[in-house]
Amino acid sequence: MSRLFALVTLSVAIAAPASAQPRIGAPAPAFSGVDSNGRPVKLADYRGRTVVLEWNNPGCPFVQKHYRSGNMQKTQARARQDGAVWLSVNSGASGKQGHMTGAAANGFVKAQKAQPTAYLLDPSGAIGRAYAAKTTPEIYVIDAKGILVYQGAIDDRPTADPADIAGARNHVLAALAEVKAGKQVSVAQTRSYGCSVKYAS
Repeated sequence: MSRLFALVTLSVAIAAPASAQPRIGAPAPAFSGVDSNGRPVKLADYRGRTVVLEWNNPGCPFVQKHYRSGNMQKTQARARQDGAVWLSVNSGASGKQGHMTGAAANGFVKAQKAQPTAYLLDPSGAIGRAYAAKTTPEIYVIDAKGILVYQGAIDDRPTADPADIAGARNHVLAALAEVKAGKQVSVAQTRSYGCSVKYAS
């Protein structure tokens, strides 16, 4: 591992599952917001479909690990091919690192060939706080009944090194496969890792 990756890894914000977070097996918090094209988006719009929420900050090395390698895009594509809705969420506050305008978010999606259903802008942090999102990336999976069935990391390799993706367990794809098969998610909660969400003070 390079010295840069080692330093970044040492400074990673690792979030342990906490009681303040929404409960696995309970209804996911309702929310409404606006996407990068100015369109209103509500969780209720997708009732009856599996929904994935991905907290995103393009400037975070841990986010870059998964986008520059194509891992996040492949995960998004697999999820959507199976009928899931994928919502990327940016809760970076105005003036904070990671904050995105709609145009910037659209530019990021295009440049990275990302495949979210929509990219939500949450500068107030209302959606992020409702889910107690702590890191970027951090992933939540909500089933077709609106129940939260997974929360945590995309995989089990908490580093910023793309070389660590090979051989990693993709927790998100595993959860989605079990949901599709009508099974209970066997690993429903993991420690998220990444940069801290840059909420408004």
